[in-house]
Amino acid sequence: MAAMSIPTPHPFRDLLHTQRVWDTELPSFDPATAPPAPVPLFHGWFAAAVAAGQPEPHAMTLATADAEGFPDVRTLMLHDADERGFHFATHATSAKGHQLAARPHAALGFYWPAQGRQVRVRGPVLRCTPAESSADLHARSTGALAAALTGSQSEVLDSVAALHRAADAAWERAEAEPDAEAPTWTRYVVEPAEVEFFQGDARRRHIRLRYRRAERAEAGAGAWTRELLWP
Repeated sequence: MAAMSIPTPHPFRDLLHTQRVWDTELPSFDPATAPPAPVPLFHGWFAAAVAAGQPEPHAMTLATADAEGFPDVRTLMLHDADERGFHFATHATSAKGHQLAARPHAALGFYWPAQGRQVRVRGPVLRCTPAESSADLHARSTGALAAALTGSQSEVLDSVAALHRAADAAWERAEAEPDAEAPTWTRYVVEPAEVEFFQGDARRRHIRLRYRRAERAEAGAGAWTRELLWP
């Protein structure tokens, strides 16, 4: 009789498979009640995430592509969402700044597990004016200004000690000169061509509502097409 094989333990895989999602009561979402444009719905979902205690609901993933077309992704903070689109800021000399200069399109992803919700955004990216970028920089905290003044984002760092020296000097300058400028600091806006809202369901009957900017001229500027997607 052949010996019975004993499964080899896989600590990471075993740990991974014991994780659960949405261990809470999820809200309902009736797509028939959704507004004609996506930003008001985003505002409502964001407020609901805050009320539900979602940590850092303004954190989002930003996906770009480099000059060769290879994808890249990172997490950063949303600075605004208005009729123009979804705003964020970074140094134009950073990796994402160079990628957006070469290929000015991006995708955003928000995930709010406290309510089993996701929002996905895709569209072209525009650079805001220098005045808007400066206002963005100085509307933030001393720490954020110091980080911007540190500069050299995405460049190779010689040592942690070099980072500490530069960061300490930037903090001192930010405190002494709250109006100091960081010339490469740039505000960007993703002009949404598509926005998808995902509402999770414990029985996997997930609701996916996609807004697509209308292409027909007679639809009027700012008009959107809404459609449901299979989960």
